[in-house]
Amino acid sequence: MIKLHDKFFKPFIAAKQIDDAITRMAEQIAVDFADEVPVFIGVLNGSFMVVSDFVKKYPKPCEVTFIKLASYEGVKSTEDIQRLIGLTQDLSGRSVVILEDIIDTGGTLAEIHRIFKNENVKSLTIATLFYKPTAYKKDFKLHYVGIEIPDKFIVGYGLDYDGLGRNLPEVYQIKTTQHMTNLVLFGPPGAGKGTQANFLKEKYDLVHISTGDVFRYNIKNETALGMLAKSYMDKGELVPDQVTIEMLSAEVEKNAGANGFIFDGFPRTSAQAAALQELMHSKDSEINAMIALEVEDSILIERLLERGKTSGRSDDADESIISNRIKEYYSKTAILKDYYSEQDRYFGVDGVGSVEEITERLSTVIDAL
Repeated sequence: MIKLHDKFFKPFIAAKQIDDAITRMAEQIAVDFADEVPVFIGVLNGSFMVVSDFVKKYPKPCEVTFIKLASYEGVKSTEDIQRLIGLTQDLSGRSVVILEDIIDTGGTLAEIHRIFKNENVKSLTIATLFYKPTAYKKDFKLHYVGIEIPDKFIVGYGLDYDGLGRNLPEVYQIKTTQHMTNLVLFGPPGAGKGTQANFLKEKYDLVHISTGDVFRYNIKNETALGMLAKSYMDKGELVPDQVTIEMLSAEVEKNAGANGFIFDGFPRTSAQAAALQELMHSKDSEINAMIALEVEDSILIERLLERGKTSGRSDDADESIISNRIKEYYSKTAILKDYYSEQDRYFGVDGVGSVEEITERLSTVIDAL
């Protein structure tokens, strides 16, 4: 992910994909203009990289020139287009191929047709590397299209956001969710994870999503997902990951304007972690970190036995049961620790000390993300 001015952009189209698209266009146009020398005209500023790479791949003689038009302000295409630099050569009777970096609304294209209407050219052909079909508002034919893309603002490979980004060799897409902090919070039984989750959600204005609470809500309210999950649980089977992900997706969607989320109780496997990351990517965001509270087993056992005196939970009163719960936690989180460590997103935090001290340690990690 990159930041240009005040906006964040995520990777969208790789340099190899761009190169392949330009190669296809160059080869096809060379076939279609086999018997003549076309004049390729790039539309500045954005098309300079497209034109440069295109003509290097074009296998036959050709001429190249540029015109310059202005149609963008910030991240919005406007209909107010000015011809800044015009043509300086006679194109009468010549076959002209316009090389565009991107066509969205078609406003620039309308101006191009107006310009060349009076040039008496033999033919006017339009080739564009990127094309937004859902944004296109004109009836002009596009003869060659490299890559069709959705109607979202992009930068890179000649395209800019207020002057920045043109030099990037690949293309990035604007993030509709500009800044979110999404955490996976883990901790063994007795580590104080619930207490810390409450402090962190208040301090950073995050939404705490507990998988257990989500399941109970859906089952209690007999939602379609809840009933589906219950059908597996009633048979003693594990609820499929996809069902859980869809429940979490619904929770994320309910809080679309949130500053971020704390995920508690999910993921439990690397496959679930990958599914959660994919879910957040679909929301134009990502998991920033897995944070695990680390506490020695002896301290955990002591805490839970003490809690058992007032909690009324039988699993807090039996030391052998507590030990098994702790072992189960480590066996499950070891895989996730490796998964997030490979991405440099695992952070172990000392969970011994006062509530305030532990919160401060957690905050230090989060503030550095």
